Amino acid sequence: MIRTLTIIAALLPGVALAQTATPHPTDMKGAHTMEMHGQMMNMGTSHTGMAMPTQPGQGAFATIQEIVDMLAADPKTDWSKVNMDALRQHLIDMNFVTLDAQVKNEPIADGMRFVVTGAGPVRDSIQRMVLAHAATMIGVGGWKYEAAKTDDGAKLTVHVPVGDQAKLRGLGFIGVLTLGMHHQAHHMMIARGENPHG
Repeated sequence: MIRTLTIIAALLPGVALAQTATPHPTDMKGAHTMEMHGQMMNMGTSHTGMAMPTQPGQGAFATIQEIVDMLAADPKTDWSKVNMDALRQHLIDMNFVTLDAQVKNEPIADGMRFVVTGAGPVRDSIQRMVLAHAATMIGVGGWKYEAAKTDDGAKLTVHVPVGDQAKLRGLGFIGVLTLGMHHQAHHMMIARGENPHG
């Protein structure tokens, strides 16, 4: 028993030191406190040291949150022009076209024609997305795009060089829509109240 108490007594100073080695953010003062707290939140931990979730739980919400943060951090942001509702509508269009549109592939001599259809709001989203994408990407990488509205959606015809035929077939309609990495820039333009296609 005496030996056990001696060992505990010897360890107590080390325990006390470990407890005081990392001060709690609320024990610090001023900007340093906020800086430390921000660093911990960025690393996915709260000021209590507990792990914190980093995902907001929904992709469209995460996109909007990211852009709101960027706009808030930019002192040049003109909040009188910001339109997050327009960005939300665009993300709804993307969701409808990605998940609900019906696509029929029609091979042509130098490419592919995609007949994209849907009903109601899906049709409307198809028409907005397809025509905007064709206008943005025409001529990029030597690919030519033709888009036209139909009664139940739109047709997108893509003409490519011979060497890109297999790539086009592999990409399909939704892969073609992702080309160009312009969506992110367009999202910011829409949020700022600008017309990305005009």
